[in-house]
Amino acid sequence: MNAVVVEPSFASRFVAVAVTHYRRRYVTVLVIDAIIPQLTDPYSGDMTTKILVLHDSNSGNTERMALQVARGVGRVDGAEAFLRGTPPVGALDAPRVDAVPDTGAPYATLADLANCDGLVLGSPTHFGNMTASMKHFIDGTTTCWLAGTLAGKPAAVFTSTGSMHGGQEATLLTMMVPLLHHGMLIVGLPYSNPGLMQTSRGGTPYGASHVSGEAGDAPLASVEETLCRALGERVATLADRLAASA
Repeated sequence: MNAVVVEPSFASRFVAVAVTHYRRRYVTVLVIDAIIPQLTDPYSGDMTTKILVLHDSNSGNTERMALQVARGVGRVDGAEAFLRGTPPVGALDAPRVDAVPDTGAPYATLADLANCDGLVLGSPTHFGNMTASMKHFIDGTTTCWLAGTLAGKPAAVFTSTGSMHGGQEATLLTMMVPLLHHGMLIVGLPYSNPGLMQTSRGGTPYGASHVSGEAGDAPLASVEETLCRALGERVATLADRLAASA
């Protein structure tokens, strides 16, 4: 049994411990700050409603959004979030990617999709679309599609851009398309969230969003954080209600 400590570069108070056992990677995230919900082993076999927050992040903005989404999930009794990233893709001569990333969340697997009760998908906007890494991962979910693994589960999307009109809504809408093919139930943000009318930065009815600025280093605005949390809470609430009625 091998243990690997992973410390996300943007928040030293989060410590992820990845344990390899019988060829399956179990991951527990120990959160020092009690405000953030505990992210636990999704294969523990309990009755917890498990929400997969799957994201790609180049400069940390989408990852910070993912943590806020996880906080929203933690507002729902009996629900827990677990974070996963997408392995980067590159040219044929690019260095081979390690099985466990140096920083941030562990890479997602198809088992994560099978074991979740809901999915929140996040990606930076690249030319009005999701990143190549996210698209590559989704393109590898054919076996899940054939088996109906995700059918009937709630899902939502979030994104970040450098500019105000950098293609956020186009990215959010196109990220929904493969989720609809999987038969998932799309969850958006209703205008009962005051932030949608009050925001001068990110935030759309199609999903949460963030404007990071030309340098890509603008912190999440308070309203952006609020809408991220609202999105996570909505997905967890619906997943919990669906599980209760099953």
